[in-house]
Amino acid sequence: MIEIEVQNETHQNVHRIKAMAVPRIGEGIRLREPSGQWASYDILDVWYQQAEFGEIWVPYIHVRMTPDDMRTASVGEANPLVDKGQQVPIEDFLKKFEGDHEHEPVKLNLDLSEDV
Repeated sequence: MIEIEVQNETHQNVHRIKAMAVPRIGEGIRLREPSGQWASYDILDVWYQQAEFGEIWVPYIHVRMTPDDMRTASVGEANPLVDKGQQVPIEDFLKKFEGDHEHEPVKLNLDLSEDV
């Protein structure tokens, strides 16, 4: 395993990943977003710097989110049809339809036999 330092231009942060091989310029990789979702990134630059100890060269990559994923992320954030300020817990939402009384589940007969 190779530890690679990733400089993320999209989020302006730096973190490390472990990989089997160092990707090349122009290749794409999938990285986890801060939101937990996966997104595609383009490799913009690859370089190596000598470590502070010994004759070891450490790989660095510079990445930016692909244009398609960038559009998808920005559409999700700025969707005028979704007002996230109106979010309510599901229990409160269901109370509008069920009323204050306790809901009784409907009994289903799942017996598929031919005997009627």
